[in-house]
Formats: sequence, C-alpha cells, structure tokens
Amino acid sequence: MADDHNGAHDHEHSHDDSHDGGHDDDHGHGHTHRTVDPTLFKSLAATDLGIRAVKWSLVVLGLTAVFQLAIVFVSGSVALLSDTVHNFGDASTAIPLWIAFSLMRRKPGSRFTYGYGRVEDLAGLVVLLLILISAIIAAYTSIDRLINPRDIAYPWILIGAGLIGFAGNEAVAIFRIRVGRRIGSTALVADGYHARTDGLTSLGVVAAAIGVLAGFQMLDPIVGIVISLMILRLLVTAAKPVFTHLLDGIDPETVEQIRKTAVQNPDVVGVSDVRARWSGHEVYADVSISVRSDLGVAVGHGVAAAVEHSLMDAIPHLGRAMVHVDPETSPGHSFHHQEAHELEADKATAHSH
Repeated sequence: MADDHNGAHDHEHSHDDSHDGGHDDDHGHGHTHRTVDPTLFKSLAATDLGIRAVKWSLVVLGLTAVFQLAIVFVSGSVALLSDTVHNFGDASTAIPLWIAFSLMRRKPGSRFTYGYGRVEDLAGLVVLLLILISAIIAAYTSIDRLINPRDIAYPWILIGAGLIGFAGNEAVAIFRIRVGRRIGSTALVADGYHARTDGLTSLGVVAAAIGVLAGFQMLDPIVGIVISLMILRLLVTAAKPVFTHLLDGIDPETVEQIRKTAVQNPDVVGVSDVRARWSGHEVYADVSISVRSDLGVAVGHGVAAAVEHSLMDAIPHLGRAMVHVDPETSPGHSFHHQEAHELEADKATAHSH
C-alpha cells in the first residue's frame, strides 16, 4: 500500500492489512482495517506532556503551600491557614490526574477495548467537584467573618504570603490550561481553573490584611463573597467542556474537517456519515465513505487506508479512525438498514411457504 503525502510528518503510522470484521458480499462491501498503534507517537507524546504538567504543578503548589504554612506558624493567621489548606488540596488534585494519564499509556485489553481515556474524564469530574467545594468554603467563611469579625495579626506578612500564594497558583493555572488545551485534555484545563480559584482565595487573604491596615474590617468578607461568585463563574466555564466530552459531544468544525479531509481522496465518491467523540484527550472517529462500484475489495481497502492516514495527519488529537467502505450504489447506514430489513422479510416469506 503506497500513500502519497506531501510534506514531512512528525509522527508514525502503523497499518494492519487484515480486515476487522470485513467481508466479501454481493455488493462488494469492505470494512477497513483497524490500525495496530494509530498515531502512537503523537498519543504518547501528549500523555507524557500531561504527566509532566501534573508533576511540575505538584512541585510548585507544594512549595507554595509549605512556604505559607511556615508563615502561618509565625503569624497565627486563620485566614492564611485556610488558604494554605486550599493550596495543599489543589496540589493533591494532581494525583488523580497523574493516575488518569498513566492509565492512558496502557494498551486496550479484552475488557476495556477502547482503552482508558474515560478515566481522564472522570478525573475532570473530581476536579469540578473540588472547585464547587472551594466556592462553598469561601462563601461560608466570608459570611462567618461578616457575622463574627476577627482580628488579624501581622497584616504586612499576610499580604506578602497572599501575593506569593496567588502568584504560585496563577502560574500553575496558566501552565495547566495551556498544556491542557494543547493536548485536548479538559480535565487538565479544569484543574487549571481549580488552581485559579485557589489563587483568588489567596487574594482574599490580601484583601483581609489590607482591610486591617485601612481600618475597614468588613473588606475581608465583602471581597470573600465576590471571590465566591467568581469561583462559581470559573466552575461553569470549566464544566462545559468536561460534560461535553462525557456526553460524547464534539465541535461541529471537527466533524466538518473530517468530512472534507476524507472527500479529498480522488477515489472517494462521497462521505455518507461521520461520527466522532472524545475519550480523554483523544478523538475517536467513524467515517463511512463511498467508492466506485467496480473497485475490488483490495483496492477499496487501500483507499480506506489512505483516507485513514490522511485523517491522522489532518485532525488534531485524533487517536483512532475507523473507515467503512461502501460502493456508490449503496452508500451509508440507511441503505444497510433497508437491506437488512428486506433480507429478514425474504426469510420470513420463505419460511411461510
């Protein structure tokens, strides 16, 4: 099988020329092969990048929390202690993400035939839950301080500690969100927003200290309530892509790009059906193409392999592509449903005689 591609490729493809459930029938249908390790290099590189982002996030947030904890012992600040606990909690969210990315390196088995990408989506749900908990804690603390004001010692030290906490969390947030969007991981992006929520909590500590210096104690709970609302807004922003992935949703632009890429092959007469979904940070696609009816099974198989190869090159985050081949006289699933119905009717008629 020879594929003619222009330009250099930054990853490898390995094709298995055996048919996966393929058959020879009166219509000349050919179900395409399943690749052995589709875009293996690209997939592993994305997973490794995700693991690296999780590791560095854990280090940065861990150091930030330890530094703040030392200041807690010096100042005795309850506000800073709460912020420090938040930072330790944010650092701990790296653990389920680390587990998810590690599982994605495992090959599909007889039970989990599509691999372990859904574990990453579940980790995204855990992160969303932690963001919600952060919003609830921030709101509860703010209301409590509004009802029961507290004296704050060492305000200048708290301002410095709060700013360091904000800087550490925001740096991790930017890093996680950037890497998450690059590799297509909504869980990592959501965890980036989680770090940003803890950064906002650190700003609450700064606001409390500034309120003490300005003689306006109510600034602390007022800012805390505002921060709680901002965290809820971040939660909505982070939740949309996570739930879209869980519900097998995908942006229409990707579906259209798959269709346009497939039809660019000169042997493809048309594309009758395109379906795609996310699994972790990979996209899985099923494409039905039509070819000339006079093409043999082997030639149709070659066309399918070429289409698959071009899809792997053109579609970002594509992990697997299954290409189904139909003759142009009977394209798409609608024909197969009708054909199966007519076959069952013929059988029923034959048995009735």
